[in-house]
Amino acid sequence: MSVSQATGSGASAYRRLLRYAWPYRGPFTLAVVSMAVTSATETGFAWLMKPLINGGFVRSDPHSIRYIPPVIVAIFVARGVFGFLANYTMNWIGRMVIFHLRNDMFSRLVHLPSRFYDNNSSSLLISKVIYDVEQVMSATTKAVSSVVKDSLSLVGLVALMIYYSWRLTLIMLLVAPVISFAVTKISRRFRRSSHLIQQSMGEITHVVQEAIEGQRVVKTFCAQDSERAAFQQVNARNQRYVMKKATTSALNVPVIELLSAIGIAVAIYAAMQEAAVHQMNAGTFVSYITSMMLMMPALKRLTQVNETVQTGVAAAGSVFAMMDEEPEPDPGVRELPSVKGEVEYRQVCFSYPGSMSPVLENVSLRIEPGTTLALVGASGSGKTTTANLLARFYAADSGDILLDGVNINELRLANLRHHIALVSQDTVLFDDSIRNNIAYGSDTEIDEARILSAAQAAHVLEFAQRTSEGLDTIVGERGVRLSGGQRQRIAIARALYKNAPVLILDEATSALDTESERLVHDAMQQLMHNRTTLVIAHRLSTIENADCIVVLDSGRVIETGSHRELLERNGNYARLYRIQFNEPRR
Repeated sequence: MSVSQATGSGASAYRRLLRYAWPYRGPFTLAVVSMAVTSATETGFAWLMKPLINGGFVRSDPHSIRYIPPVIVAIFVARGVFGFLANYTMNWIGRMVIFHLRNDMFSRLVHLPSRFYDNNSSSLLISKVIYDVEQVMSATTKAVSSVVKDSLSLVGLVALMIYYSWRLTLIMLLVAPVISFAVTKISRRFRRSSHLIQQSMGEITHVVQEAIEGQRVVKTFCAQDSERAAFQQVNARNQRYVMKKATTSALNVPVIELLSAIGIAVAIYAAMQEAAVHQMNAGTFVSYITSMMLMMPALKRLTQVNETVQTGVAAAGSVFAMMDEEPEPDPGVRELPSVKGEVEYRQVCFSYPGSMSPVLENVSLRIEPGTTLALVGASGSGKTTTANLLARFYAADSGDILLDGVNINELRLANLRHHIALVSQDTVLFDDSIRNNIAYGSDTEIDEARILSAAQAAHVLEFAQRTSEGLDTIVGERGVRLSGGQRQRIAIARALYKNAPVLILDEATSALDTESERLVHDAMQQLMHNRTTLVIAHRLSTIENADCIVVLDSGRVIETGSHRELLERNGNYARLYRIQFNEPRR
């Protein structure tokens, strides 16, 4: 399932979101009390208009003139103090919700299977963790604050108005069903627009990420115009969706205000009629009108909160869709404290979803402990897939893969991978020091002696010692400050530091120049010593000394033997060898 799909209804997503706020119910209660006091000050101010007009202006009562100004100041002091307390507390709760939600998203992200990453671009996932989750905060803070505070304000003001004249208030409230219907219709448009905006933000992130990561290719092929056109296309789509939402938002407030104003206008007309026949004195009339006027901003904020809620609900649906993805299956219950490194494939078959033909078909091979087996074949023959199945990045459709005679599906994933080290062509380094990249993934304190030993064996010290920081040199994003050969040697040092008994080398030298290949090849020999090694190589010269070479073609094993034996058979391996070294057919 793609993470762009929503999970459940908006209501269930919002309830699930609010569960993240539940641990902070104590501060939330404090915030609600503060909002209640803030709301009460509005009703208090409207009520104060009656004694102000009647006592201060109509009768010029000295008592009213003396106590009303301090009361007004007290009302606004209380409003400021409790308003600050409510806003700060709700924002703190919102940031804590985002903090835990992001943690949970990232925790799920790093445990998702390889198939998930095959189906979802990294930019889309980054957009969810950075952009979508921020949309959620408004739904948990701004929306809740407005609903609580403005609802309490409306309740207090309406109660005061009913106290003054229930007939007038009933007239004004007759427009409530019409307002409710309008809000429901607008909600659907908000949610749909918000979902489209989130999708388009993922597209924008994707185009920008590709242009940044491939900036050298973009420049070399003078593709700036095509990249700019691609960006303009997704940016225009985003702008279109944002403007649709803005149009809905712009119509939302005036429509609701107009409906409310009609009710208020009718109520004011009726109130003036009552005042005209002396059923309502001047102070009561002003207090009633003030209550209605104070209702307008509260009602406006309540109608706007719908936009915030729908945006948050759409974002929450997107976030929870990713969090509901199934993590890597880990049915294993056994653990091997140590292994000799005997690896065996028995009639293994595998197909990718949607593939018309199997990638691997009845593959059987055996690697004795401490020996090297090389996989060769044309691109697409299944070499990398064979290695991926050993680390259980994917699960075989049928057949068995054994480690020291134990089916790898019976082992816990962490235990299985504890015994495996990987060095691939696409070297992944992290924006950290050389030292920390070598010790990456270690759950114990860094062993300085092992770091130096691994760095020396992998020829890392040769270039690290030429820098002022040595092993503390920062390698940059994906190791951009280093050459390809230097990055590869750090990856080999990382595998040496891990000291796993089983090693996978996936075309580790295919993209290197001759000098770098020599150094990396020497480092690889150090790494492969006394380890069970599965090597995938296009350059056949790097695997001539392998104990066993397996030739794959269209997912099938077609030849097995040593380098000399396969050349003597003059079969597929010999043909590949002659093509690479331009030797004539014998």
